[in-house]
Amino acid sequence: MSRQPLPPEVRDRVDQVREVVARLHAELPRWELVVWTAGNVSQRVPGTELFVIKPSGVGYDELSPERMVVCDLDGELVDGAHRPSSDTAAHAYVYRHRPDIGGVVHTHSPYATAWAALGEEIPCALTMMADEFGGPVPIGPFALIGDDSIGRGIVETLRGSRSPAVLMRSHGPFTVGADARAAVKAAVMVEEVARTLHLARQLGPLTPLDPRDVDALYERYQHVYGQAPAAPAPQPHQEQEPA
Repeated sequence: MSRQPLPPEVRDRVDQVREVVARLHAELPRWELVVWTAGNVSQRVPGTELFVIKPSGVGYDELSPERMVVCDLDGELVDGAHRPSSDTAAHAYVYRHRPDIGGVVHTHSPYATAWAALGEEIPCALTMMADEFGGPVPIGPFALIGDDSIGRGIVETLRGSRSPAVLMRSHGPFTVGADARAAVKAAVMVEEVARTLHLARQLGPLTPLDPRDVDALYERYQHVYGQAPAAPAPQPHQEQEPA
């Protein structure tokens, strides 16, 4: 069955998201989170029931905005010349069931994936973890690739958790965010804490932070840390004509 062309106003938004998603894929090898063609980034297209994702089996040095593919929230290809990532059904399930999520990332970053291979959550034993994840990074169930089983595991595991990351057992980390950039940041951070706590565990047992301290750190980081949004520029004063 032939696909219908996207309306011009939707095409403009799709093209913008294609640019973003193509650019963010370059961050995965940069931070040593993937090898060869593994891993993927996706982002919703605002105001639609579509998302953009990496094509299957295409190398990172060959990715371009034009090669990104567009799918609907059932994971069906809507626009693009390539077959979507093998994780597309998982991304689609997350978007269908979590309207607050605008970006999803999957990597096979070595330290986070090592915790997934052990079937262990990453305990919240660092202030950085409290800031970024609001607690431990949870372990999700084992699920086969190809259908929405992984997506179901992600959604179920993150229900009630503040963590933007989940370690799918014997598979690797998936991260989520308000957009793809936030999800990529979470992927970088989960690998960092996984590595640090692996090293710490070689020296002795880990001591998780007190939950009250975790709450305080998370609240500060989420609502105080960083720069306040820039105030809108004042509008020039205009004299009114006399009545």
